[in-house]
Amino acid sequence: MMDAGNTAYDNRIESLRQDEFPVLRDQVYLDHAGTTLYAKSLIDKFSADMTSNLFGNPHSASLSSQTSTSRIEDIRLRVLQFFNADPSEFDLIFVANATAGIKLVAEAFRSNPLGFDYLYHQACHTSLVGVREEATNSLCLDDSAVLQWLGGTNPIPESGHYDRPALFAYPAQSNMDGCRFPLDWSDKLRRSALISGRPVFTLLDAAAFVATSPLDLGNSETAPDFTVLSFYKIFGFPDLGGLIVRRQAAPVFQSRKYFGGGTVDMVVCLREQWHAPKTQALHESLEDGTLPVHSIVALDSALDVHRQLFKSMGDVSFHTSFLSQRLHDGLTALRHGNGQPVCAMYSQPPLASKRLDSPLGNGPVVAFNLQNHLGSWISLAEFEKLAVLKQFHVRTGGLCNPGGIARSLGLEPWEMKRNFSTGFRCGTENDIMGGKPTGVIRVSLGAMSTISDVDKFIAFVAEFYRTESIHEPALRITTPVHQDLPGLYVESITIYPIKSCGGFRIPTRTTWEVRTEGLAWDREWCLVHRGTGQALSQKRHPRMALIRPAIDFTNGQLQVSYRGPSEQGLAEISVPLSANPGVFQANTTSKPMASRVCGEEISAQIYTSSKVNDFFSTALGVPCALARFPPGGLGKNMRHAKAHLQKHQKVNRKIQNKMPCQFPGIDTPPDSDSESERQRILLSNESPILAINLSSLEALNRHIVEQGGKRISAEVFRANIVIGSLTSGPQPFAYSEDHWSSLRIGQQDFKMLGSCRRCHMVCIDQETAEKSEEPFITLTKTRRFDGKVFFGTHMCHIPSSSTGTKEAQFPTVTVGDSVLVDPT
Repeated sequence: MMDAGNTAYDNRIESLRQDEFPVLRDQVYLDHAGTTLYAKSLIDKFSADMTSNLFGNPHSASLSSQTSTSRIEDIRLRVLQFFNADPSEFDLIFVANATAGIKLVAEAFRSNPLGFDYLYHQACHTSLVGVREEATNSLCLDDSAVLQWLGGTNPIPESGHYDRPALFAYPAQSNMDGCRFPLDWSDKLRRSALISGRPVFTLLDAAAFVATSPLDLGNSETAPDFTVLSFYKIFGFPDLGGLIVRRQAAPVFQSRKYFGGGTVDMVVCLREQWHAPKTQALHESLEDGTLPVHSIVALDSALDVHRQLFKSMGDVSFHTSFLSQRLHDGLTALRHGNGQPVCAMYSQPPLASKRLDSPLGNGPVVAFNLQNHLGSWISLAEFEKLAVLKQFHVRTGGLCNPGGIARSLGLEPWEMKRNFSTGFRCGTENDIMGGKPTGVIRVSLGAMSTISDVDKFIAFVAEFYRTESIHEPALRITTPVHQDLPGLYVESITIYPIKSCGGFRIPTRTTWEVRTEGLAWDREWCLVHRGTGQALSQKRHPRMALIRPAIDFTNGQLQVSYRGPSEQGLAEISVPLSANPGVFQANTTSKPMASRVCGEEISAQIYTSSKVNDFFSTALGVPCALARFPPGGLGKNMRHAKAHLQKHQKVNRKIQNKMPCQFPGIDTPPDSDSESERQRILLSNESPILAINLSSLEALNRHIVEQGGKRISAEVFRANIVIGSLTSGPQPFAYSEDHWSSLRIGQQDFKMLGSCRRCHMVCIDQETAEKSEEPFITLTKTRRFDGKVFFGTHMCHIPSSSTGTKEAQFPTVTVGDSVLVDPT
């Protein structure tokens, strides 16, 4: 139940959001643990400061330089006061981010002649875990191991070097599940070290904690030796971090070897190599190079605006804790029709939980996973697709917290290694392995979050992931069709010469070649980012739909036009269909930049023409180049199909086993991994050919219209072959393709490889490049199996066993060809 204080503060935040956070219009931002949002007044105030003052390089005596130096020192003091840190007891070193602060501490300990022992808590971010590689000995501790250490049991290996320092690192708040840890561990370990006589230092990662809670460093005797944080997590801007050092721990940095920029008073080179570090202030000897003056100046504005908008950090903490409790309670209460929970919760209730002897409870972070009514896990990748369409900004995956993920999901080290060995990588769609999820969904709240944000997210989860009636499930697997399917024909054929760009519809009565890798000229080119080599996709660059390639056999050219805004003034360009080596970058002795398509590294041929590449770069507003991946080749010049039958498909396996071209994941695996047993593809995502059934599209459109939406066209599914039916009236063959084992189109045979898994790219209008929610939203409710959304079917060509015929030597398909189905 809300009290008056909660309501009043929430109303205050709601009232200021329209003016201060216009970017939130129609958006629900729930990833404040990644970075929070900056206010409009912060940018305005910073802009006014920058246009009113002249800031020079602080390493000079000019007036502008002294202005910078003065402002930096004033702001340094303000930040220390923000954390109630006495400047006589603490110093603040400005760094790029919290990770940079951690590396600075690690660098100092690494330089100790005796080395150092490193102990870190299981809940540490990877930035803290990585320090172990610099240590002489390292050890990961869970809660009980820390308590044993505090109780007098020494976890540090006895090595005979009793003067070797030990560094213990832990988070004030886990970035994974919001769990908060006792801030007095630093004091207790320091007291324990006094008894043992061995130097022990503490490194506190406060980045997640200080984003929504006050950090009080008022007592230097009990404070951590080193505290790292990122200011953008508190204020949204600037992108700047801080390392707060307890002055009694400053001698640790005396062993640091590197120096640079203005951190020295004198340097001697040539006949002697000697230098004298600055000693007046610790930060002067550690802030290498020129400071980010303008970012530090922005921090001054950030402190002012944050106080004006949100009052105190105590107010922010109270507000976000209340919202987090509401979110946790709302998600926990969601139940399927059979009483099973919708959400598997990993975070504790923030206002009720206590961690060990900590009075802090849980931070405003809720980590969980979704399950269906039978207990099956929902794919994180599929959840993200829907969340993006509904304009929710959340974080999923491992969250750079391997220890926290392992503890919450019950993953043993051998399981994590097995997952890696079988292809799991951060960000891949294969996120459920061995019956366990590999990551979590994290919702994190910030100062500008509201009750409305929380309630909208709970409603979203309830609408799409709660099964209210298990007797009448929303999704039904269609019954296999055993009778003949008369009147099917090829309604259209489309190829997509440039991956993710517009299609080229094959004219009626034009025969089109079917190759091993798919239809001729389909997805043979792609656009790659000039900096990363990554192939561009419509999911990130919708305007690619407006780039229209066409095959001109008369002139042997790929003609490309752009249907975007006329003011860009882009004329049509052309590239030769022949793979003329003179138009590509020459191979050199240096290793060329690798290109990546769908996560796979390939060896693409990059065009050198500035006219061609500038055309695409101008059209998309992205520095990119045209690349070609022609048929044939070996190694990274070759890709293979990944499509396979899904659980909702009922296909006669005996029929499948009679077909050539078996694939991994279908029926029995091949006896070997020879290239001849794996179906080749060019730059398509999963298979040589994609087909859709217009009867299924009609059924889908019927659902969309019933919900008040507009019909969608076949083009959004970017199929190569669209199959129509001569049958009039209600379509009797909707989704019958789920159960086809093979097709004959004209004189050619095709093997069905499995349903096509869909993403929100189907929501991009191929004529206008505009995004909408449909058809993915309706597909999610009507075509979701095992948490994944499917529409259309993958297939490959089956070469004719006969020889000496035209059809065998040059297989083709044509618009209007009859389609015969071999059902189960």
